[in-house]
Amino acid sequence: MADVKWTMKAREFVNCNCAYGCPCQFNALPTYGFCQAVAGMEIESGHHGSTKLDGLRFVGIFRWPGAIHHGKGEAAVVIDERASEAQREALLRILGGQDTEPGATIFQVFSTTLEKFHDPIFAPIDFEVDVGARTGRLHVEGVTEGHGEPIKNPVTGGEHRARIDLPHGFEYAMAEIGRGWTKTTGPIKFEVADTHSHFANLHLTQSGIVH
Repeated sequence: MADVKWTMKAREFVNCNCAYGCPCQFNALPTYGFCQAVAGMEIESGHHGSTKLDGLRFVGIFRWPGAIHHGKGEAAVVIDERASEAQREALLRILGGQDTEPGATIFQVFSTTLEKFHDPIFAPIDFEVDVGARTGRLHVEGVTEGHGEPIKNPVTGGEHRARIDLPHGFEYAMAEIGRGWTKTTGPIKFEVADTHSHFANLHLTQSGIVH
């Protein structure tokens, strides 16, 4: 692990191909035996060494042929085009699992399961998320389009609220659960509809979640 210290407070909207709740959150196998997911994040405040990261957005697009921990995955990252060269380098190091203690963050853990990294994309990222309302929207022209919303009670039509609490997780401490629709058009292509989404406030450092 490098000596550079980093931290970020961020909000995220994630949509994957699993059923509501996502068995992967419970160390079970994915619903359909493989994983496809898109994660959008916006940093409210953060830094990597002396490089500030406030206000920047990024997107991760992932695909694994089996369970995530079985490896052989591929990933594509979109970095906010507004980021300076120093900010781009900082974000790519964090997202690539560098400058991070082993097993401490989702970025570092996922990095150990990937065998293909597509070239990073620098583009405008249209992103909105309201964690409490369980709503999100993500758009990167020519790359991905998705939105999330609350789960609905099939009898009453009312909003159903569920949360996942992970005291020893490496992504979030608490996530609101919803459903989402996403279509990716490149460099990794797939489409999911009415599948698991989660919305969370994150506070991460090179040593993991800040509780």
